[in-house]
Amino acid sequence: MKNTPFTQKHIALGAKMAEFAGYNMPISYTGINDEHAAVRKNAGVFDVSHMGEFILKGENALDLIQRVTTNDASKLVAGQAQYSCLPNATGGIVDDLIVYCVEPNKTYMLVVNASNIEKDWNWISQFNTQQVEMHNISDKTCLLAIQGPNATKILQPLTELDIMNLKYYTFVKGTFAGVENVLISATGYTGSGGVEIYFEDSNGAADKIWDAIFETGGPQGLKPIGLGARDTLRLEMGYCLYGNDIDDTTSPLEGGLGWITKFTKDFTAKAIIEKLKAEGVQRKLVGFEMLERGIPRHDYLIKDAAGNTIGKVTSGTQAPSLNKAIGLGYVAVSHSAIDSEIYIDIRNTLVKAKVVKAPFA
Repeated sequence: MKNTPFTQKHIALGAKMAEFAGYNMPISYTGINDEHAAVRKNAGVFDVSHMGEFILKGENALDLIQRVTTNDASKLVAGQAQYSCLPNATGGIVDDLIVYCVEPNKTYMLVVNASNIEKDWNWISQFNTQQVEMHNISDKTCLLAIQGPNATKILQPLTELDIMNLKYYTFVKGTFAGVENVLISATGYTGSGGVEIYFEDSNGAADKIWDAIFETGGPQGLKPIGLGARDTLRLEMGYCLYGNDIDDTTSPLEGGLGWITKFTKDFTAKAIIEKLKAEGVQRKLVGFEMLERGIPRHDYLIKDAAGNTIGKVTSGTQAPSLNKAIGLGYVAVSHSAIDSEIYIDIRNTLVKAKVVKAPFA
């Protein structure tokens, strides 16, 4: 099991630790509900250094990205980022990712899911027929997500970069807390605003940045946050989690990712996905809220009023901000309209729910 540069910090703070994607990660510190509320109302710090980062360089870097992703990266200018996905040969999803444009047509950073680092690297590499320079910098890159409505206000004194006015899905690079070459992006997985900061762990940079953040933010209520609250926060926004809500068997169109699927360019399995769009999908990923007591869990069956199976739950929880149980799941298109009544099979009892529009919060 791998450690991040912050593992000892988490342990010293009394975090409940567990294995996640091969890493020893903090699941919670003071409790998921408390940490969830801290991010929604103020700000919190997530260690997400387990995520993967690849650098693609060269005159054919953009062409490679265009061929392996569904979104149109040619639209990006320096300092912009883009949500996208890697389709597989059958039209499923290898992974979802963020593409950062460092220098148009020349240098890009791809940020991928921790559990898929090797899989994604191998997938992209097989399409690298034009000698694009590829570097897997995952092991030496630290990533902290500081999320919440007060996150940038708390962090601004630590840098001369204007991070309080960063537009969504843009980034800047410079000195932060005395550490050079820090990339700060207005991205995140919580829906509460904030930034993510990427930097190389050299010359004590990890300790320096962590300590500076908490020296500045601690008196303002900034808290460390575990992966448990990260999951409840993303689910309230209806954000997909790879391996749960999307995977190698789900099409971007079934998973509600048609908005990042651009047919104006060529990419892997374009013809398959285009055909699916023309013919129409048979199932869709929907959000739902429970109308009766019960918490939906991953892989619970979704049924109609007659007890016929119409789908499966992919993610579910008791939403801390909403005081109700919510979930995501795939259902037959005929049951996917907003306000459709569905039933979650919870321990052989059909518990009533209804389809709602995400985000939930």
